Amino acid sequence: MEVDVVDLSRVKKQNKAIVVIIPAYNEAASIAKVLQEIPKDIVGEIIVVNNNSTDQTQDIAKACGATVLLEKRMGYGSACLCGIEYLKTKDQQPDIVVFIDADYSDYPQEIIQLVAPILLDDASLVVGSRTSGNLQKGALTPQQIWGNWLAIKLIKWFYGVKYTDLGPFRAIKYTDLIEMKMSDTSYGWTVEMQVKAAKYKMAITEIPVSYRRRIGQSKISGTLKGTILAGYKIITTIFKLK
Repeated sequence: MEVDVVDLSRVKKQNKAIVVIIPAYNEAASIAKVLQEIPKDIVGEIIVVNNNSTDQTQDIAKACGATVLLEKRMGYGSACLCGIEYLKTKDQQPDIVVFIDADYSDYPQEIIQLVAPILLDDASLVVGSRTSGNLQKGALTPQQIWGNWLAIKLIKWFYGVKYTDLGPFRAIKYTDLIEMKMSDTSYGWTVEMQVKAAKYKMAITEIPVSYRRRIGQSKISGTLKGTILAGYKIITTIFKLK
């Protein structure tokens, strides 16, 4: 769905509670940039989940005004689950939850385009597609591109839903997120969400997003071990949820 100027004007007038969850492990070099560029006029709370960082990630996030949680269990999914559990404890739950990485590879200002289809009642889950958007050369490694292609093919074959990406930059209705009962604690988090959305026949939309080379080395695609483990977990998650 393409969002035009009129739609964005409507989006800003919506009275919806939007929160952002950012899993972070040793992202001191980038976290401030991410936090500073999140559109505060539509986002009510920014939650940074410190996943046992050994650098200044936590201190920088606090200085930027984010709610900082500590998740000692290592894993991308563990950090995301920690953020969700925190939301459950609040007196007022949000309407929309946005997930974005802490490495500054995504463009935080595009959050408004990401949430627009949900605010305008056109979708329950919106996935930011890096492959159909403005993808900087070299931002995705060859192994990421190949693994992404295989995963979305399997999802199409097994669940009948055509995705173009497993991009981590995404927005989802809070009630649907809770209904999914997310459980993956590591590399399978993003694909678990997309598979469950397909199985539950939720309204799914992709929008093109911009994507650049991350700051620092990826903990997953930046190492051979991480790449192999991530690929294995993604594929097995698709089969497991069948």
